[in-house]
Amino acid sequence: MNMNLYGHADQWLMVDCGVTFHEPLEPEFAAVEHDVVCADPQFITRQRKQLAGLIITHAHEDHIGAVEDLWPRLRCPIYTTRFTAAVLRRKLSYTDFAEQVEIIEVETGQTHTIGPFKVTWLELTHSIPEPHALLIETAAASVLHTGDWKIDPHPVLGRPFNPKPLQQLADLSIDALVGDSTNALKAGHSVSEQSVYEGLYEAVKAAPKRVVVGCFSSNVARLITLAKVAEATGRHLALFGRSLQNMVNAARSVGLWPEAIQLTRPEHIGYLPANEVLVVATGSQGEPRAALHRLAEDSHPLLALDTDDLIVFSSMIIPGNEDEIAALVQRFHQRGIKTLQAHQSSKPIHASGHPCKDELKKLYDWVKPRIAIPTHGEPEHLEAHAKLARQQGVPFALVGCNGDLFRIAPQPSIKRQQVYTGRIALREGPSS
Repeated sequence: MNMNLYGHADQWLMVDCGVTFHEPLEPEFAAVEHDVVCADPQFITRQRKQLAGLIITHAHEDHIGAVEDLWPRLRCPIYTTRFTAAVLRRKLSYTDFAEQVEIIEVETGQTHTIGPFKVTWLELTHSIPEPHALLIETAAASVLHTGDWKIDPHPVLGRPFNPKPLQQLADLSIDALVGDSTNALKAGHSVSEQSVYEGLYEAVKAAPKRVVVGCFSSNVARLITLAKVAEATGRHLALFGRSLQNMVNAARSVGLWPEAIQLTRPEHIGYLPANEVLVVATGSQGEPRAALHRLAEDSHPLLALDTDDLIVFSSMIIPGNEDEIAALVQRFHQRGIKTLQAHQSSKPIHASGHPCKDELKKLYDWVKPRIAIPTHGEPEHLEAHAKLARQQGVPFALVGCNGDLFRIAPQPSIKRQQVYTGRIALREGPSS
């Protein structure tokens, strides 16, 4: 549930405004979970007139999901790219203030002045269309905020990763790199999105009956790959879950969805022969109201699964979701339905959207920042990221917690617990 604030000259710039799901508000009350949770914006809403703007780096829920609830407290312009803007407008269409929100669409490489901040959008690759890093410059310092990223030479959707914009930053004397730590414990290089085709094709081809694939709804490239798998194996592809439909519609509205791909209406898929069915369903993390859960419980209104049907988890196990996913898999097995998880496949059927150690090393070799500020990870990920940055010759690595104030200039430092932080529960989660 990312929410970052950069401060300079008595003004603030917010980067991302996301949510998390099925979490407690306080660690000591872990048994009481809420469907949708976000960071408490109290610190910035008390000084709303000093908030120059909000930038959304990409359209994942942990970066964009709280905007529809929190914007009335922020009331600032929103800057983002075309696809992310399309996703955001769909979210805002369910509110009564959509027409009040100023959304400024930004192209790759453009620079916008937002209060005292000069911001340039740098295109990267990730597991969703149009992810961007931000070069944030002020009179005091310059920062590269990576957002979520990876080095992917074959992303399926969008342009291949181009290191040149990052390499050119070395000449600008970047003061701080604020970067993704999700895979900082993993050696090597992340798998390219293109590489999952073969594993998915072989799994679907070998299946004698229906195949249902669980994946993250935001991964439009994965949906395109599965459409190609469906065509190659003589199956019809249908999407189960509102979030999947919304992502495809957003991609189609900005010209990112290939017009040649034909989807079968969900309500028709249950009437087809079993060996002609391929379904993509929400709920790969065991979410209780998602399509996979209802299929496991045999309560989905559009499809009933039988013995020897196959469930493919084209997704990672997000830490903290192990029990829910195990319970979901067990429900399928009790009904004689087969499952295949990513760690059980001999070939990749999922590709992470985050950089592993070798990619982080390349980033620091290119940018050569004075300070590394690891974000987006648990404490062990942040520490591993900081250690790697030091090994790459970065003079300062600052590791902190929510509520810490990082001073980038003139002297790098952290003031611990300077800002009130907390969690607030939002609306009930949308039905998937």
